[in-house]
Amino acid sequence: MPAASNKRVISCAITGAIHLPSMTPYLPITPEQIVENALGAANAGAAIVHIHARNPETGQPSSDLNLYRRIVDGIRANNDDVVICITTGGGAGMSVEERLAVVPAFKPELASMNTGSMNWGMFPLANKLKEFQFPWEGQFLESSRDFVFQNTFKSMEAMCRIMDANGTKPELEAYDVGHLHNIAYLLQAGVVKPPITMQFVTGILGGIGSSPYDIITMHQTADRLFGKDSYNWSVIGAGKAEFPDATLALILGGHVRVGMEDNLYLSKGKLAKTNAEMVAKMARIMAELDLEPATPAEARRILSLRNAG
Repeated sequence: MPAASNKRVISCAITGAIHLPSMTPYLPITPEQIVENALGAANAGAAIVHIHARNPETGQPSSDLNLYRRIVDGIRANNDDVVICITTGGGAGMSVEERLAVVPAFKPELASMNTGSMNWGMFPLANKLKEFQFPWEGQFLESSRDFVFQNTFKSMEAMCRIMDANGTKPELEAYDVGHLHNIAYLLQAGVVKPPITMQFVTGILGGIGSSPYDIITMHQTADRLFGKDSYNWSVIGAGKAEFPDATLALILGGHVRVGMEDNLYLSKGKLAKTNAEMVAKMARIMAELDLEPATPAEARRILSLRNAG
């Protein structure tokens, strides 16, 4: 669907499952830190907050539903308007069942859903660290050298059906051009229901790059497969590509995601201290382009979520 007038949706991914506590002292780890960052991001202009959980003692990605409950309840107790998008990507090594358990448990309006299997290489990040704060961190990175992130057609179909049964819209994460063709199959098979919302995830080793050429390739392929202006789309640029790629998405008519899941730096050499800082920077870029962040209510209408009025 075309973006409504000059409104663009900002999503903020609060902590993710890639970055390590050793990379920055500001990474939200505990439920309380994740809640605080989510509320700050919402106040700064994010219509959507994207949630992962972590072990509060070690920072390791977790599928513990009790941790998710503390996060969701903590956000809702202070902000009953912002859209909560819960991950079903989870973390490396989690089973599909573990990853998907959050949907029937919390029935979120929106949940991420990865749209294809891929090599997922995080091991180069180890070269940026002299030492690790926790033993699991080095093992976690090195294991990705021999890791395939599995998202088979069987698991994708099951995820879509369970989301549909719980009133949850899948946010379809496409890491490469082939994933767009997977979405086209799911749409043709009736497993995914229109209007679809997808996110181009760029810059992950094993997926498409994050240059302007890569984003335009994804956008043009989606136009060809789904029909121009017939779908909602957003862009993630990993690392230093975050703000340039988001800006290109805005110019092309798309929406954007920022946050510490995707990037730890506010600018070159300057670590972000909060997710709110990243959202505020994105909002400033929007203003320079005569665009405005969509409110949660506007985002619900744009994305056709279940609570859209």
